[in-house]
Amino acid sequence: MFTLIIRVTVILIVLFLVIRLMGKKTMGEMQPFEFVITLVISELACTPMADPAIPLTFGIVPILVVFLLHFLVALLSRKSFKFRRLFDGTPIVVISKEGVEYEALAKLNMNLDDLIEATTAQGYFNLSDIATAYFQTNGSLSIIPTADATPPTLGDLKIRTDQATYAVPFIEDGKLCNLDKLQVPKEKVNEIVGQFPFPLKEIVVATADESGSVYIKPRKGAYVTATVDAFNKQQEEESAQ
Repeated sequence: MFTLIIRVTVILIVLFLVIRLMGKKTMGEMQPFEFVITLVISELACTPMADPAIPLTFGIVPILVVFLLHFLVALLSRKSFKFRRLFDGTPIVVISKEGVEYEALAKLNMNLDDLIEATTAQGYFNLSDIATAYFQTNGSLSIIPTADATPPTLGDLKIRTDQATYAVPFIEDGKLCNLDKLQVPKEKVNEIVGQFPFPLKEIVVATADESGSVYIKPRKGAYVTATVDAFNKQQEEESAQ
C-alpha cells in the first residue's frame, strides 16, 4: 500500500509539472492537438498508478516524451505559419455580411440550432444583429455586432472613469497573503482590518484592487465593501504626476 501511495504521488507531481510547463491554455480553451495530448497523458498516468507490476518509469518516460512533442509542436507553430495552420486550423466564418454560411456550418458538423445556441449564449438573440461571426480554432465563437447593435462604450458617452484593475486577495481563510503584490506593510493591513467589526481569523476572503476598493467576507454574515486609501495605487500615481 505504501508503495502504491508513493507511485501515485510521484506521477501526480510529474503531471503537475508537465501541465504547468505546457502553459495555461492546456487547462482552458485548447487547440485540437492540445486536447489529444491531455487525453493521452491521463491514460499514461492511470496505468502505472493502478498496476504496481508496471515499472514507474513506464509512466513517467512517456509523459515526458509527450511533453517534449508538445514543446516541439509549439516551437514549430511559432516559427511556421503553415505548420500552425496544419495543427491548429484556421477560424471559420459562419455568419458573414450575406448571412449564415451553411457550407461553413457543414464543415464544423454543426446545424442552425447549434449556431443559434452559441450566439444567444453571448447575448445575441437575433441573427440580424450580427455582422460577422466566426469560430476560433479553439472552438470559441467570436462575434462582431452590426453598428446598430453595438453597445455604447464610456468613450462614446464621453464619460470618464477609473480603469478597472485586478482584485488581489490579501486575506484567505483568516491569514494574510499577497502583501508583496499590494505593496502594503503587514502592520498597515492589520490596522485596516481592525477597522472592521470582525477579527482577522473570522475573515474567509478579502480582496483589494488598485483603486482601493476592498471586499471582505466573514465566515458568518454578509460581505462588506469599502474604499481604503492605503490600497489606492491610482491615486498615488496621479499625485506623483
